[in-house]
Amino acid sequence: MSSKAPAALLLACWSTLVLAQGGPGLPPAPTPTSLYPGATMASSYLTAEGLPLSTGQSLYLPVYSHLYHGDVDPRTGKPSETLVSTHVSIRNTDPRMAMKVTSARYYNTEGKLLREFLTTARTIPPYGTHELYVARSDSSGGSGANFVIEWNAERPINPPLVEALHADIREARTLLFVTTARPIQTR
Repeated sequence: MSSKAPAALLLACWSTLVLAQGGPGLPPAPTPTSLYPGATMASSYLTAEGLPLSTGQSLYLPVYSHLYHGDVDPRTGKPSETLVSTHVSIRNTDPRMAMKVTSARYYNTEGKLLREFLTTARTIPPYGTHELYVARSDSSGGSGANFVIEWNAERPINPPLVEALHADIREARTLLFVTTARPIQTR
């Protein structure tokens, strides 16, 4: 390796850093912390993952109380079913601001509201998590169940990560999978 290679690598790294900071003569790139005082500017800035900062959303989370599998039984006309539990995790991904979960409505396959999981709003601190649980024995949701989760914050923050871990763990087998929420309305 020549002595020029480390110098070229150092120059490339420095150039990347200068461009990320706005380049010579340009203002520095905005950071989420610079956005908090000017909340009205939030819609034009993105998180590191390319998602817009937000003051609230309605999130749609698909969940399953059971799964269909195997062949269709000729007598019943239905495939086999396996019941699964659902562990919902609502994670505040913002390092500086708390968020409030104001509603977590659980719907069945037909879109009928089964229940509201929150009786009062829950505050989730920075990097904190709030969890909901639907037992394996609760098959009321069906294979097309879902949650609609509402959250808000005082200032624009990183949107939360909301996932559901589905499980059926037994001696002979283990079934685990995850579903992820997506925004259906942003504020």
